[in-house]
Amino acid sequence: MHIINIKIVSVAKCLVITAIFHGYLKCLHEIQNVFVVDILVFKLLNFSLKQNICSELDVGKCDRFVICVIELDTSELVELLQKSAVEHFTTYRQLEAQQLRSLATIVTTEYEALYAYKLGEYQRCLQLSTQNVQNLLYEDHMTVVVIFEVFVQLLGDEIVSLTALMLVINPECREQKSNILVSQRTLLLYLMTQCQLKLRHSVTSLAQTLNYIKHTQRKTPRVHTFEHLTLHLASCKIVTYLNNFNFE
Repeated sequence: MHIINIKIVSVAKCLVITAIFHGYLKCLHEIQNVFVVDILVFKLLNFSLKQNICSELDVGKCDRFVICVIELDTSELVELLQKSAVEHFTTYRQLEAQQLRSLATIVTTEYEALYAYKLGEYQRCLQLSTQNVQNLLYEDHMTVVVIFEVFVQLLGDEIVSLTALMLVINPECREQKSNILVSQRTLLLYLMTQCQLKLRHSVTSLAQTLNYIKHTQRKTPRVHTFEHLTLHLASCKIVTYLNNFNFE
């Protein structure tokens, strides 16, 4: 409601806007779970006030999050937007898992795993990926992840390059997004592989992951080109590592 009001009130009426801002801040203090989008709205309102040369605001202390209101930091804004997107995608997966549980096995944390990988939190990513792969390994029906352009910021360079290659070779993929998709299992196997390599896991651990990949390749229909390419990429990375390890 506060964000709607701020659009209606004239920017010249700074006292009214300030009152709305304080009302929104009071709401933040009262709610139990503060989401990233709440912080984004807070920063937007505060920035609008400062742009209109309003008086300095005493926002008080908030024991659940820390917000810098001195200047607009675009890198921080991008990070907050990414966190907000991950929260929303995760919520969507949770709803999907509840509604479609009789039709397919759906895990709900692959976007959290992607974000952990982007942040370099490889142990966290590996933990999420391994747990989910084990839940999906022998399932025949599962949901997919469509590789839209908006996911580029979360994906590794190799997957981004693979996506670009698909678009160059087959321009129709630009219109038919369904051609660039992977199952949750395949995406998580790729993340699992990457994390194990970066954390220098044992040969035994990597060999087990390679077996998971081969099993998934056998179960994946041939028409799922991008999925097979992703699995082949992960497989090649493990085989190359194991060959170099044996050579040493």
